Amino acid sequence: MSFTANIDEVVAENRNNLLGKHPAWKRVRLKEVAAILNGFPFESERFNKSGGTPLIRIRDILHGSTDTYYDGDFNSTFLVKRGEILIGMDGDFHCEPWSGEPALLNQRVCKITPDESRYAKQFLRYVLPGYLSAINAQTPSVTVKHLSSRTIADIPLPLPPLPEQRRIVSEIEKQFTCLESGITALRRVQANLKRYRAAVLKAACEGKLVPTEVELHQQRKSENLKPETGAELLTRILTERRQNWQGRGKYVVPAAPDLGKLGQTPVGWVWANIGQIADVGTGATPNRGKSEYYSSGKIPWVTSGCVNKPRVDEAKEFVTTRALEQCNLTIYPRGTLLLAMYGEGKTRGMASELGIEATTNQALAAIQTPGTIRGFIRVVLWKNYEDVRKSASGGVQPNLNLSIVRAIPVPLPPLAEQTRIVAEVERRLSVVEELEAMVSANLQRTTRLRQAILQKAFAI
Repeated sequence: MSFTANIDEVVAENRNNLLGKHPAWKRVRLKEVAAILNGFPFESERFNKSGGTPLIRIRDILHGSTDTYYDGDFNSTFLVKRGEILIGMDGDFHCEPWSGEPALLNQRVCKITPDESRYAKQFLRYVLPGYLSAINAQTPSVTVKHLSSRTIADIPLPLPPLPEQRRIVSEIEKQFTCLESGITALRRVQANLKRYRAAVLKAACEGKLVPTEVELHQQRKSENLKPETGAELLTRILTERRQNWQGRGKYVVPAAPDLGKLGQTPVGWVWANIGQIADVGTGATPNRGKSEYYSSGKIPWVTSGCVNKPRVDEAKEFVTTRALEQCNLTIYPRGTLLLAMYGEGKTRGMASELGIEATTNQALAAIQTPGTIRGFIRVVLWKNYEDVRKSASGGVQPNLNLSIVRAIPVPLPPLAEQTRIVAEVERRLSVVEELEAMVSANLQRTTRLRQAILQKAFAI
């Protein structure tokens, strides 16, 4: 939907505190101090990923680069140079100077070229996003938000004298340079914590995080009783699963992993896979058009968006008993591990544990393991996140399926060793989570500081 409010009233309200000005300054419409060029509707049939002239689409504005090319003729008027100010006219109305190589201005992207004898480009670069943010906040969002060049043209910008604009820009950039140094340091800490987390999980799944059962047994020379090995544990799990299968139809022996594709395990461990040690199921999405499946429903229904946290303790949606009976849904118990099978973003491959009884949609694999090994299997799924994502199949948006999930390899240690591994992983990752929360809070604070700098700059 499009912006329909009165821009002058939005500026007068100044809800985001970025639309103020010094009492001595006048205001001027953007169209009076800058030229606005709307992008051209280039033929999408000529878009490609390999050759021609780079082409800027809305999604490219924030990145400052593009992987889309146009191999047809074009008017050089629509060629954007480095440093020119661009606005995305759909979505969140992002505004950034172009930082990539010269590229074509596609439709729904516009270029703002200020008259620098009246309005400094960098001053416009800093002042304009606050107005676009205010317009975005006042634009209905039932569908995709749209911004018109007429609205942009009517924005009443503050107009300090040109020398003052330059002094303000100089001070903003000095403050932002200090701020960026802090942000860079925080991002470095984030990256180091991510690497440390991956290293902990890798060591846990390779028998390098805690002493192995074999090592401990060798230290207990006075004890003659040998500990149960991973192979013996796997045999016991398979036997129990077969015994518990009675009354559920013909039992099919789970396929073992292809050992030729796997490396060696530590002494006392054995390779297994999810299909051998767990029951794997999924859910469904009841017809949205049938209110009897959702109205007044009390059965938690979990979707893949819930697994971005280590534990699922609540559901955002609920279904009815009729949906449960008619739509191939299963109520999974607490402790069921959930693995996201769909999604191009970070969700696919994420694993979480159910803290409630719940049903799921078809985008989740529900993995029910014996409670004694659940913690270690969760660690394995976390460690294998990237590998699991790469195993997805399909076209534009690759997905996992239950066969792929069942085939996920698991290096299975003795049970006592699993307990020690899980405890050590939880201890170390709890520290990581605390530090990540601190870093995240400080990054949010830098955003507020940035806003505060701009607020002060435009209302001095």
